[in-house]
Amino acid sequence: MCLAIPGKLIELITENGLKMGIIDVNGSKTRACLEYVPDIKVGQYTIIHAGFALKIIDEDEAAESLKLWQELIDSGAFQPDEEPFSPESL
Repeated sequence: MCLAIPGKLIELITENGLKMGIIDVNGSKTRACLEYVPDIKVGQYTIIHAGFALKIIDEDEAAESLKLWQELIDSGAFQPDEEPFSPESL
């Protein structure tokens, strides 16, 4: 399943001639390509997926999306990874 998540642009950078940014996603920082959203400014929110910012969103939309993510987590929709297979488990 592919998911996109909102984050806040905290720094603009250029890498190999591409507009890139450091995005704060709920306290975690990640890099994303900003070529699809060339007008984005530091402090604005974006939806990111697979290392690409897909669109600019407002703070209210970002907050609502993050709230829904938290509800999914709290409901147990995301289970911790199972123990790796080992011959002893047979």
